[in-house]
Formats: sequence, C-alpha cells, structure tokens
Amino acid sequence: MDKSPDAFRTISEVAEDLNLPQHVLRFWETRFAHIRPLKRGGGRRYYRPDDVDLLKGIRHFLYGEGYTIKGVQRILKEEGVRFVQSVGRGEQATSALRKEAPDALASFTPDDDGLTAETLRALSDSELGAATAADFQALHAALDELLECDRVLSSLRGATEPDVNG
Repeated sequence: MDKSPDAFRTISEVAEDLNLPQHVLRFWETRFAHIRPLKRGGGRRYYRPDDVDLLKGIRHFLYGEGYTIKGVQRILKEEGVRFVQSVGRGEQATSALRKEAPDALASFTPDDDGLTAETLRALSDSELGAATAADFQALHAALDELLECDRVLSSLRGATEPDVNG
C-alpha cells in the first residue's frame, strides 16, 4: 500500500527512497541542525514531507554537485532551508548558485604536473569527464561512512577507557 504524499516516513523508508544507508541519515542529523525528524517511543524517527525534501536537497548537493558538508551548511545558511527543499523537490536549478567546481577542490594542492584547483575550475564539464560526478559521489559516500565509523569508535573508546581520576 502506497502512503499519501503528506504521510510521515520512517527512517528505513527515507533511506530506501534516497538510496542511502540509515546510518548516513543519522549522521547528517549531527551535521545539519535543520534535520529534525519527529522521534517517538524508543527513538523511532518519523520524517515529515519537508524533512524528506530537505534530505533530498542535501543529498543532491553532496552527491550530485560534489559539495562538502561545510559547503551545504553554508548554502543552508545563505540560501535557507526552503531553497534546499525546493532543490530536493526538483523545483530549483542549482547551476544558478555558482558555476564553478565543487568545494572539494578548495583544498586541492598542486601535483607534480602543476595542476591546481584554479585549473580544475576552469575546465568545462566535458573536459572533466562523465565519471567525475560518480567519483565525487563515491568519495563522499566513503567519507560519510568513515566519519560515522570514527564517531562510533570515539564513543566506544570513551565508554571503555578506565577512569584514571577515580
């Protein structure tokens, strides 16, 4: 049975819809204060339609456009939640935001051939090649998973370290 477009969604439904693991959605909650699903007994999350649109917009910027988490946080601050939601609904073109390479290039350092971030920004999409967007998506997904693993390991280390003060 299909739900109404206005119905709340569980984290598993949203994760499946966005083709993301559930832990990535939980991780994004820690990085984007605007993601606030309704939580019921046992901590079960329920996402409103606007929450889902926001998540779709964030996913688009991270995986489709190659932005970093800080870059998306800046977009949320400068353009607002409604803008990112409209991107998530497909109502807003992101090319008007800026026509340059993704934030990931901001910290790019020259290699032995002298290739710089400025050089990469000057390249057209066709010169960068079709695999670039997929490469950014794969790298961002891997980074999200590594950051989540680091968070889990840090919390486990804190719970298992002996109390040296006691």
